Amino acid sequence: MLFSPEKIRQDFPILKTGLIYFDSASSSLTPEPVLQKMLEFYHEYRANVGRGVYRLSQEANEEYERARAKVAGFVNAKSENEIIMTKNTTEGINTVASGLKWEKGDKIVISALEHHSNYIVWLRLKKRFGVEVEVVMPKEPKIRGILELSDFEKAIDDKTKLVAVTHASNVLGTILPTTEIAKVAHEHDALMLIDAAQSAPHMKVDVRKIGCDFLAFSGHKMCGPTGCGVLFMKGDVMDSVEPLSIGGGSIEDVEIDDYRLNKTAKRFEGGTPPVAEVIGLGAAVDYLQGIGMENIEKYEKELASQMHEEFCKIPKIEIYGPPPKRKISILPFNVGDLNSHDVALALDVTASIMTRSGHHCALPLMKAVIKKSGLVRASTYFYNTREEVDKLVEAVRKIAENLAV
Repeated sequence: MLFSPEKIRQDFPILKTGLIYFDSASSSLTPEPVLQKMLEFYHEYRANVGRGVYRLSQEANEEYERARAKVAGFVNAKSENEIIMTKNTTEGINTVASGLKWEKGDKIVISALEHHSNYIVWLRLKKRFGVEVEVVMPKEPKIRGILELSDFEKAIDDKTKLVAVTHASNVLGTILPTTEIAKVAHEHDALMLIDAAQSAPHMKVDVRKIGCDFLAFSGHKMCGPTGCGVLFMKGDVMDSVEPLSIGGGSIEDVEIDDYRLNKTAKRFEGGTPPVAEVIGLGAAVDYLQGIGMENIEKYEKELASQMHEEFCKIPKIEIYGPPPKRKISILPFNVGDLNSHDVALALDVTASIMTRSGHHCALPLMKAVIKKSGLVRASTYFYNTREEVDKLVEAVRKIAENLAV
């Protein structure tokens, strides 16, 4: 597919209404090819997977497993058996948190940049088992949200059982040096988990190059449907993780008084999975790879630079996060002392621009680092245009000018 934002936008009917969507960090839009693939399932082979020998069930199962293989290729897993289909990133992280065996004295290292989904699960272990949770804080000025490798080298020690960090912050966009952090973790025999909810849709993610043991992301942020996500789990650690739930589909055999779990990734997929959604996720992978992850990353860097440069020219605007070269295409900001919700509402009402506002499910970051009750976040994707960025800049400028008056 030739990369052309204008042509690509034709695949997203919602954009034809005239609205400007700058909230892809929360949930991306879904293109027609993905929707059509899901409809194909409902129209042509609507049946359960792994349950029947009849043709519809066999075709559904083949499409489901084909999607798993596509995802494996998307993140460069060694095999599709390292890919577990989940509900979302949160379920993937909880699977690891609940599945590992914890003892008092174990240590978990996280960062202050984490989404609640990769924060409170570890605090719960602290309450339950007495594990130690060390939070790595960003360097000054903290509002830039920069974390260096040296910060993790100081925190990770021989007591550390797991390092769990975001690949890219959902609030500030900061990209962490995950490959280097994983190396330090493994030097101390610790496991490495990455929350890739914000990175997988926007850049090439290679689990073998990173060297992580676990990596979780969601389909709905990468042009896929809601209700499906992925947990990559390295093959050699799979036996040390208990499934979050078990049932039909997760077993190899059951006796009257005993059971034996499936030896494959299916052991973590008890019950009927979201078949149409997973098939849709496979189509989303095809769609993104057709555009090219390198093209997506390059284009979004250009949009990020444009937003940053233009916002820096607007009086009474406070921008958070690192410079564009060190983050994904997210621009968090505040306008004077205005409440972030009021700004987001004004952008919607006056210019049909959709942005996210509030604490963004990252209260520790907001309270301890940003020290604000909330902020406005504009996040782009490959279907956004430079003209839309210009309109965002102009709309925010008008809000700031009215504030000055």
